[in-house]
Amino acid sequence: MATRTFKEAYGVLQQHAETLRDQQEPNIDDLLTIVTESVDAYKTCQQRIEAVEKALEKALSDTGIKAAANPVTKDVPSTTKKSAPELPAADDGDIPF
Repeated sequence: MATRTFKEAYGVLQQHAETLRDQQEPNIDDLLTIVTESVDAYKTCQQRIEAVEKALEKALSDTGIKAAANPVTKDVPSTTKKSAPELPAADDGDIPF
């Protein structure tokens, strides 16, 4: 697999998806080539995405900023959070009202 940029690899994926979508009848002779090239392009895209994520994490950690999985509730005091009331299990025959 030749080294490609994300944009080139993503272009291959788009091109193959369009080719497969637009076919009136499947071209089985080209299918193996399309799948092989698509898998290689996907791997390239995935590697580039992972590299960018790591670089962003490092850049943010160097500045002291921490990426939050859920930034909206991150700073909400625990006293304002309310849990849902416990309901009986559906199979115990009780009607919850």
